[in-house]
Amino acid sequence: MKALITLLTGASLLMASCGDENTGDGAAINDTAVAADIPAVELADFSASPEFPDAQLGIGEVKTTALGTDSVKLEFTFNVKNYELKNQTSDADNKMCNNSDQGQHIHFILDNKPYAALYEPKHSVVLPKNSEHYLLVFLARSYHESIKTKGASALLHFKIDGNAKMQKLEAPTAPMVFYSRPKGDYIGKKNTDNLLLDFYVWNGQLNDSTLNIKAQLKANSVDTTFVMKAWKPYMLKNVPLGKPSITLTLTDKDGNKVEGMNTEVTREFNLAADEPIK
Repeated sequence: MKALITLLTGASLLMASCGDENTGDGAAINDTAVAADIPAVELADFSASPEFPDAQLGIGEVKTTALGTDSVKLEFTFNVKNYELKNQTSDADNKMCNNSDQGQHIHFILDNKPYAALYEPKHSVVLPKNSEHYLLVFLARSYHESIKTKGASALLHFKIDGNAKMQKLEAPTAPMVFYSRPKGDYIGKKNTDNLLLDFYVWNGQLNDSTLNIKAQLKANSVDTTFVMKAWKPYMLKNVPLGKPSITLTLTDKDGNKVEGMNTEVTREFNLAADEPIK
């Protein structure tokens, strides 16, 4: 079932307030406004994707090397089982959204910043000494949709000490949300018409009685908020070109922000009809 979001946009605005609407698919919409001459932004269910119930991802060896007096290079290796990196997911041609021509991969999200897409099970980063970090990794289909089954992800809470060594810290038990898509640059109608909205929930479940995700979308004159009550991918349609941003906030059932680490994150991305991106 699709949920329509009519956004506040551009000039010639006709304001309306319709209250909250429960669509029945786990999404609640609010802050509705109508623009007479601009297509409504649509939040739709993402079509069902091939499942990989046995896919496994684990964090393997982490090698640290001091760089000068202040920085440390970390070299990660990952253990992937029952999943083929670099393969094209079988329904990629039917998704009608941005797809990686390099195939299936790992999303490497450090401190809730934009992810690195890994097509080999390894990656390196440089971090300062005496710093604390959260690393989330998960397997992704070629069109970037996360695999949400148990075992297909891993989270590491760690710090780099003054001796350039990595120390594992206590695994977090509080709920968190990590932003995944949309991300980066989208160029051309094929890529900008349909945007995968995907995120990763850790230590919690989304439903009517516990946790929700509030998403605020800003794009040009657009500023609207909608609520997601189910952990699943969504498709955004008709988002205005430019530099939109999305803020994801983990909330309780009453809409109050959950306090703690990694409970709110904002990401800006680019939508352009053609190059160069303006």
